Amino acid sequence: MKQPRAFHWILLLLVAVIAVLAMQPLTAAAQPKKLRVFILAGQSNMEGPASITTFDYIGDDPATAPLLKRMRGEDGKPRVCDHVWISYLTGAGDKNFEITGKLTAGYGSMWGLDATKPGDKIGPEFTFGLTMDAALDEPVLIIKAAWGGKSLHTDFRSPSAGPYELNDFQRKLYYGPKGHGVPEDMEKWLAQKKQDTGRYYRLMMEHVKKVLADPKKVIPDYDAAHGFELAGFVWLQGWNDMVDGHVYPNHNQPDRFALYSELLADFIRDVRKDLNAPKMPFVIGVMGVGGLKDESVDMVAFRRAMAAPAAMPEFKGNVVAVQTAPFWSEELGAIDKKHEQVRQMRYYLDSKHRDYANADGKMTEEQKRDFMKKYEADLITPAEAALWKRGASNAGYHYLGCAKTFALMGKAFAEANLKMLESHRQ
Repeated sequence: MKQPRAFHWILLLLVAVIAVLAMQPLTAAAQPKKLRVFILAGQSNMEGPASITTFDYIGDDPATAPLLKRMRGEDGKPRVCDHVWISYLTGAGDKNFEITGKLTAGYGSMWGLDATKPGDKIGPEFTFGLTMDAALDEPVLIIKAAWGGKSLHTDFRSPSAGPYELNDFQRKLYYGPKGHGVPEDMEKWLAQKKQDTGRYYRLMMEHVKKVLADPKKVIPDYDAAHGFELAGFVWLQGWNDMVDGHVYPNHNQPDRFALYSELLADFIRDVRKDLNAPKMPFVIGVMGVGGLKDESVDMVAFRRAMAAPAAMPEFKGNVVAVQTAPFWSEELGAIDKKHEQVRQMRYYLDSKHRDYANADGKMTEEQKRDFMKKYEADLITPAEAALWKRGASNAGYHYLGCAKTFALMGKAFAEANLKMLESHRQ
């Protein structure tokens, strides 16, 4: 049968379209994908103190139950990401070590654990990686460097901040009569301070550059021809600065931590300079211990100081401060306050405080134990004890070791970073 003339025109048009498409470059989906690299750094809360045993608590809240589902595989165990890898540098004292592999739960605090494999805790890195994996087509590498008990004023002090210098308060205190908190040997103390200044900034930068020099050591099938992009930096730190009354002496003053803002701005500039990434997105995880209800002058002042660099004109659009206070568990925090009462009562017993039991010091250890057992049972209900066990695994300054808190943090950090990446591409 003779085909209609229209059929021949349609056939010719299809052939032409196919020919044109064949001459076009590969689509974005078919093109080689550049590795996206994100750096996570800070102190103990970036290390990650939340036990995997508190994962179930995330599912108790309908708002976060979907997040828990993403954190677990079909077998109910923590998910292993096929397209996200991690290199994690941590340690204690001079014993630093690196753990690498596909991202899963366990790349949190490693204190007292086997340094050759992931442990049993998470920080924000787990859901940060999961969120990036879901949002990006490209493979992801997280380079994490975190150590507990480190300050920005000394340990992470970056080059352009200059050497550590005593302020007026310290000079008057340290060179006056010796007392509590005052160095006995000033020359020795100053020499040690000089040695410590910037040490963890240097360790962090050395590790990042070492990993980037050969990503194949972390990602076996990495192809250097595809390359990588430094796509973001997340900073979660602050406790050691916030509680340092010598470096930041003006208690209960709204500008008490202005120096921290300056040091953090220097840190951001230096990180970008040292990595040759002048506009690399930078996320500041603002201190949230105590939650939104903590409105003490010093806490409010510190949170303001942490967030301040994000409002500086030079950082507009490429530095974002993410408040973590909303992720604090208020119900667990209330139980923690009761635990603090228990700890305080034990102190009163041991110190023979005149206003409490054992003022005469005649209680035996067995009597103290019985007293404390009853005191705690009267104060903390069985339901509260069960809830605490389900959701908390650490102290208040570690966000109670609550996996829900850290999961929400990591997700929020990733979303803030992604938003900056998107705005850069528009």
